[in-house]
Amino acid sequence: MPTPNKKPHILFLFSDTGGGHRSATEAIIEALEQEYPDSFTCEKVDIFKDHAPRPLNRMPDWYPYMVMAPQLWGASFKVTDGRPQARAITATMWPVAARTARSIISQHPSDLVVTVHPLAVSWILKALGKYRPPFITVVTDMVTTHALWFDKRSDVILVPTELARQKAIHFGMPPKVIKVVGQPVARKYCVPSGDKALLREKLGWPKDKFTVLAVGGGEGMGPLGQTARAISDSGLDVSLVIVAGRNERLKASLEKTPWSLPTKIYGFTREMPDFMRAADVLVTKAGPGTIAEAFNAHLPIILFSKLPGQEDGNVTYTVDQGAGIWAPTPQRVVSALRNWVNDPAAREKVVEACRRSARPNSSIDIAHEIGDKLGLKKGLTVS
Repeated sequence: MPTPNKKPHILFLFSDTGGGHRSATEAIIEALEQEYPDSFTCEKVDIFKDHAPRPLNRMPDWYPYMVMAPQLWGASFKVTDGRPQARAITATMWPVAARTARSIISQHPSDLVVTVHPLAVSWILKALGKYRPPFITVVTDMVTTHALWFDKRSDVILVPTELARQKAIHFGMPPKVIKVVGQPVARKYCVPSGDKALLREKLGWPKDKFTVLAVGGGEGMGPLGQTARAISDSGLDVSLVIVAGRNERLKASLEKTPWSLPTKIYGFTREMPDFMRAADVLVTKAGPGTIAEAFNAHLPIILFSKLPGQEDGNVTYTVDQGAGIWAPTPQRVVSALRNWVNDPAAREKVVEACRRSARPNSSIDIAHEIGDKLGLKKGLTVS
């Protein structure tokens, strides 16, 4: 615990291997600042960029290229996903990981550690040793949670879904430390939907068209371009909004494409909350953060791609909840869209399923877990 009259310091461990870890970290910090203003200090540390030796410090830069071989990625995920495998990985890699883990601990002393990345669990706990601050694991994979997320030494393990909780128990975690809180997302994704027509007017979108929002994640991954062109060529009376993310090459290609329907093209944008509230359907890859954001926006989902292994469960969960459809080809995406355009009542059932699946208080609930461990009082400040 922190010394009296001193603000407790929280260390957040993440990595930009995919956009979700940073977004989850920032959402939790935002919720902490809302619930416990001026009562703590914190810092974010990228476990690879900030401390890993060369060439591992380039891992966040390599990630978009690594997942371009999805079958290889999925095979490696499945082969290593198990408690014996996880123990073997952490033991054999410890001589390499020890220097990085100890560097993180020595350079960033804290009163509580929060990790949102599976590679910042067991090695960090080992480096912290017996006399350590509280350690909270926030699992940011929705369903298919790799064994590396789970270590019995974690004081609290926060998971997005009951399926993830069951997997943690299967891996031998004590049930009393596992809590289902949902996926941490920023507060701007959790506000009331508002008036679609007004939002569309503000964004410069057609106000009276069924609007399809097509997204490939922050890196513009998956068959986004082919899917968007199939929608354009479908003859459907819709408008299309495409978000290419940081994929500048894809954005340039899309901007040169002749479109058969009203189309808006964006690169990386911070307006996604308004985009989701203004759209009628989301077409996207099966990233856990995007799915959780769509649930909170009550926005029906068509999933057109997934990262094998890691995102398999996200697809099954979304479909089983009735909140979306798995359509892994452009033709199947168009077919799903046609059904919802022609049958508004069917789409409305999916809207209701999204509403039931939403957990808009997830980041607040995580903040309360952290606050409880530090003994923070809501609304009070520490001088």
